Amino acid sequence: MNNEEDLLQEDSKRDEGNETEANSMYKLRKTRKKVTKSHVCSTEVGEMDISNLNDCMRDSSQILTPPQLSSRMKHIRQAMAKNRLQFVRFEATDLHGVSRFKSIPAHFFQEKVSQGVCMPRGYLEVMPNPKDNEMNHLRATCFNSDIVLMPEVSTFRVLPWAERTARVICDTFTVTGEPLLTSPRYIAKRQLSQLQASGFSLLSAFIYDFCIFGVPEILNSKTISFPASTFFNNHDQPFMQELVDGLYHTGANVESFSSSTRPGQMEICFLPEFGISSADNAFTLRTGVKEVASKYNYITSFFIETGFCNSGILSHSLWDVERKKNMFCSSSGTEQLTITGKKWLAGLLKHSAALSCLMAPAVSCRKRYSKDRKDLKESVPTTWGYNDNSCIFNIKCHGEKGTRIENKLGSETANPYLVLAATVAAGLDGLHTSDEVLAGPDESTDFYQVEPSEIPLKLEDALVALEEDQCLRQALGETFIRYFVAMKKYELESEERDAERNKFLEYFI
Repeated sequence: MNNEEDLLQEDSKRDEGNETEANSMYKLRKTRKKVTKSHVCSTEVGEMDISNLNDCMRDSSQILTPPQLSSRMKHIRQAMAKNRLQFVRFEATDLHGVSRFKSIPAHFFQEKVSQGVCMPRGYLEVMPNPKDNEMNHLRATCFNSDIVLMPEVSTFRVLPWAERTARVICDTFTVTGEPLLTSPRYIAKRQLSQLQASGFSLLSAFIYDFCIFGVPEILNSKTISFPASTFFNNHDQPFMQELVDGLYHTGANVESFSSSTRPGQMEICFLPEFGISSADNAFTLRTGVKEVASKYNYITSFFIETGFCNSGILSHSLWDVERKKNMFCSSSGTEQLTITGKKWLAGLLKHSAALSCLMAPAVSCRKRYSKDRKDLKESVPTTWGYNDNSCIFNIKCHGEKGTRIENKLGSETANPYLVLAATVAAGLDGLHTSDEVLAGPDESTDFYQVEPSEIPLKLEDALVALEEDQCLRQALGETFIRYFVAMKKYELESEERDAERNKFLEYFI
């Protein structure tokens, strides 16, 4: 398979065997007990047919049948030949939301789709020598064992920023065939399945800020990175153009981008999508922005010290399971949350302390919670309001998207899959347990005023809140909670405070 003609000629010879191979792949995935169903939204390779996006999204909860797998693989082989691909990345997220992948030669792709690719488990859990009494990985062998990356073939994309390379996002399994219970993507898909079982769908999009720095320079024996120069009204930068165009070709549609509040800082907003796609888009950005920046002798970081920004906002709205009606919008057209929306918000307020642990998972990114407060206490109140960007939960009622809630607890350093999963878990709890609903700031009604939990300023206190939150423990899983808390305690014990900024710049660049 050294050239396009050879590969395409072999397609006709293989078609007869594709059905058998697809059946084998189908059975393998069933035996691995994939709890959540694969989304098959058209992330078609190469150019994306936007007009077919909505039609494909309607089938996004279905498991690919053997004929569908066979057809998908045929399209992938054609794209591999057309783009003369040499490598395919099997990509998964670690607990921090950073891409961990193994690249394989392209001619092995079809074989590896059915078999999976092995990777050391520690690459994804990113914590050396966990204590036995803090971990319980059930049927997995141990922390030092392998896990198996099983690709979700609908995410196969040719990467515009990597030469002759494609990627496919993977779900992770233990060597015993069970889903990896610490996998953020698995946890997010499980929560979306719970939401669907309750009769709802989630339409969401992430809004990220990131900083662009020039190549580090040595000044007075110190290494300093200067922000790349940007103009507040200049949207024609080649770097951003290439990044946005590249994201489009990987299936991640950017709705807008702009210069932000300080030199070298940019904001990027994705187009809302249903299901796991919004987190997949954010995950793609975190890798793509670094690779595009390297072409321009830039380095980029999602770690922004200023409390004024440091945004990893999840904008979301709740829809019926048919995805035809926004459940946050009133039929009367009034710019207020519906009863369903208020219950959802009540769940977010109730669990905000524990949510903050997952969404601001580092010491420095929690400083922004107290940025405007002179009386520093151990916690700050959770705020919410209508069309108020200063609030933690900002309900926006304008625009063609309809009413939506911006969850601004998050930072760019948070794992987008965990942000999505925790938001759904808290919102669902509000729907299921809130007998009364909260009153809006200007509503003179007898609605019950929900008392939101306070947001701890210290990471140590946020970890306690997460451990004590029985709803999130059950939703995200005891294994994950124990592991996440142990990992964060390890980081707190081992980190050097004066080197914290450099540590995070190094990791998230």
